[in-house]
Formats: sequence, C-alpha cells, structure tokens
Amino acid sequence: MTLRTRITIGLVWFFTMGGLGSFFPFFSMYLLENGQLSGSQIGMVLALLPTVGLASQPFWGQIADRSGSRTRVLAILGVGASLGYLGLGQAETFADFLLGVGFLAFFAPAILPTCVAVTLAVVRDAGPHGFGLSRVWGTVGFFVIVVSFPYALDAWQALQGLVAAPGGPSEPGLELLFPITATSTAIGAALALALPSGGAVALRAERGAWRLLLHNTAFLRVVLFAFVGFLFLQGPMAMFSVFVRAEGGSLDSVSQMWILMLVLEVPLVAGLGVGLERIGPRGLLATGVFAGGIRWVVSGFSADLDLITGISILHGVMVAGLVMGGPMYVERVVPERLRNTAQGVFAMIGFSLGGILSNLCAGWLLEHYGAEMPYRVGGIGALVLCSLVLVILPRAIRRGPSD
Repeated sequence: MTLRTRITIGLVWFFTMGGLGSFFPFFSMYLLENGQLSGSQIGMVLALLPTVGLASQPFWGQIADRSGSRTRVLAILGVGASLGYLGLGQAETFADFLLGVGFLAFFAPAILPTCVAVTLAVVRDAGPHGFGLSRVWGTVGFFVIVVSFPYALDAWQALQGLVAAPGGPSEPGLELLFPITATSTAIGAALALALPSGGAVALRAERGAWRLLLHNTAFLRVVLFAFVGFLFLQGPMAMFSVFVRAEGGSLDSVSQMWILMLVLEVPLVAGLGVGLERIGPRGLLATGVFAGGIRWVVSGFSADLDLITGISILHGVMVAGLVMGGPMYVERVVPERLRNTAQGVFAMIGFSLGGILSNLCAGWLLEHYGAEMPYRVGGIGALVLCSLVLVILPRAIRRGPSD
C-alpha cells in the first residue's frame, strides 16, 4: 500500500465519519425541540433509518461484491446520503421527517460497512495495525466536527440574529447540522474515487455465493451477538442528547461529553491491532459490550451529571470492542469475495434490526417511564449478554478467498 493510498483512505474515513459529528449527537435534540416531536415519534424516526437499512445494506453489498466496483459503490452511497441530509433539513412535520429519513436510509446505512470492506481490502497486506490506523481517522474527523459544531452554531446564530425564545427551541438554527453533514459526506464520496479499484478491492462473487453465509455457523452467531448487543446499547446512544437535557445539561454539555468519549476512542481504534493480537475479535466484542453495559447502568441510576460525564469515557471502549470487533470477527470467518455482502448483512441484522427495536423501545421507555429507564434496561441487558459471550461465539479462524 502506497503512502498516497494510506492518506486517501484516511481522508475518506475523516470526512465520511466527520459529518456524523454534527448529525448523530444532536439529531434527536433537533427532533425534540426544533421539530417538536414526541418521544414515540422520535423513536419511530430514528428507527426508520435502520429499518430501510435492512434492505439497503445487503442490496448495496451484493452490488459491490458482484460487480467488484467497491470504490464506485462507496462514492455513490456518499453522494446519495449527502442529498438525503440536505433534504432532511427541509422537513417540518412528522411525515416530512419520515419521508426524509426514508430517502437518506437508502444510502447512509450502507456507507460504513462498505467503507469497512473497502479498507480491509486495501490494507490486507499492511499487517494487523493497517485497518485501525486507517479507521482511526474517522474518529478524528468525528472529534473535529463535534468539537467545532457548537462554535459554528453560535456564529450562525449571531449572524442570523437568532435567540432562544420562551416556549421555543433552546438552540434556534440547529438545522445547520444538515448542510455541514452533507458537505463532509460529499467530500468523502469524491475522495473514494481516488482509492485503488483493482486487486483485492475488485474480487467478484459469483451468482448465489451469498448462500455460503447461511451455512457459516461462526458468522451467524456473531450476527446474533451483535443484534442483541445493539438492541441494548444503540437506542440509549441515539437518545443521549435528550437524556443529557433531561439531566439539566445543554448542547455544550453534549459536545463536551462527546469530546471525552472520543479521547479514549482515538488511541483504542489506532491500536486495534494490539487488541486483535492479544484477545482476538471475540475478546474485543466482549469488552465492548461490557463497557457499554457499565456506562449505561451508571448513567441510568445516577442523577449526577458530572458522574455521567466521567463514565462516558467508556464509549471509546464500546466502539473499539463492539463496533470494530464485530467487523473484524466477520472478516476472519467469511471468504474475501463475500466481504461486502457479509459486512452488509452483519450491519443489517446487528446495527439495523437491533437498532430498530432499540430505538423504538428507548423512545417508548422515555415517554412512559422517564429519561433514565432506557439506560437502566440497556445497561443491565448488555451485562447479561457479556456474561454469555463464550457460549455464543466460537473462536474466529481466518478464512481464505476460496473457502
């Protein structure tokens, strides 16, 4: 892998995930205050993204594997998602939000699993640290945007003369998050076209090869584990800004918490190869779920915002474990020619289906039992799942292109 390729793949991750730094932390707050949606409506809007992803992720994965044009597919997904973010910024009613998220979800959920598959192909000969050192730039991009967004919003409010009014949103002009996310995503899409398009990136799967995944026990088990993990952890994460507001925090509080979350995530993701060598993908998965469970239990049963802020540093452990360990486990147990389809199915069942149910449950718990209940339920459930990791998951053994 050349230096140019290393820089390009890092920049793709930087801008692709960077845009999410303005979208993911603040979107639920925007829906609640600026969009004036109820808790259940927020849950349904957030759940729609992974719902459509159930179909879009394997669909794009199959196109990438069958065509071998993985970098072009990644670019197409980025352009489509960029347009989706811009369109979502025009939504005013609950129906508008559903329509906007539905369009966005045809492209956005497939971006990260496709980026993972492309990166794994590009860095396949770069040693155990190759993937982590590329993926970490996504975390850096997220960090840069989540830190700078409140300042950008303050400047925008001053420029437009926007001030909070009684009965109105605490952050008028928060729709600024949509063009920022769209622009960053579009830059990532353009850079994807500069990535290598031959070699391992261009491996093609024959028609019907995806059926091999149905007989791969290790793959099916890690999909199940991820589904349950995201079921307990994803909804509370999506509702986090609402939770912080309920505990007396502000948009600045949310931003500061994200800074702390990412402080540990950067070195953990960069050093992913060390974790893979010492405890393997299964150990990473168990560690990630355990960290997420502890974080949500402490948050759900504590009314101390300082303690909630401090424990949020475990977010980096959860990401390096569950979010990163899962794809690395999949990469070891499936044939290379099916890496896009496998990563897409993993994301579809784990992140999407698990996320659908998690967002719906979190929204319902929020509305009926208060802001703390999604964190109590999610944290306890994650700790139970962690205790069963050796029962559910076999040791990951690397497969070859023709297995």
